[in-house]
Amino acid sequence: MCYFPIQMRPLHKKMPARFQEHEIKTGFIGKKMCAGFIDQQIRVYKSTVKRVSLTYIFCTDAYLLDMNQRFLDHDTLTDILTFDLGEPGNTSQIVGEIYISYERVKENANSFGVPVADELLRVIFHGMLHLCGFKDKEKEDSRIMRIKEDECIAAYKKYTETHATRHII
Repeated sequence: MCYFPIQMRPLHKKMPARFQEHEIKTGFIGKKMCAGFIDQQIRVYKSTVKRVSLTYIFCTDAYLLDMNQRFLDHDTLTDILTFDLGEPGNTSQIVGEIYISYERVKENANSFGVPVADELLRVIFHGMLHLCGFKDKEKEDSRIMRIKEDECIAAYKKYTETHATRHII
């Protein structure tokens, strides 16, 4: 289950997750809040983690297809590629790059009948969950991944409501 913190930590100047746009504009404005949430979620799934350094790169279908072909020898469009850049066996850190095709996210949102913002969160958390050890190649693993994504989206929405309220009071 996703963790919703009762006592939220303040957002740090050095964000555990950074968001970049490559040849595309997303309009994603919740970067700092999302980074803080990701940091807390990772520590729920991986209690030994002391350092989190993730870079999310929003890009085009063409860019991600090229990466999929070059690095994985797959000739298909995808919405996300996650690269674990951590030192093998080092459980005190999670380091990775997560590439997300914003074009694919928009198309999937339309196909699934969900808001683009929700589908974008799903894919953002999907990459994080992969780096926490969750898989999705087998049917049962995929089902569990989907449940975790849904839990993260719900918890993130609560997190943002609470965080916004704390700044008003």
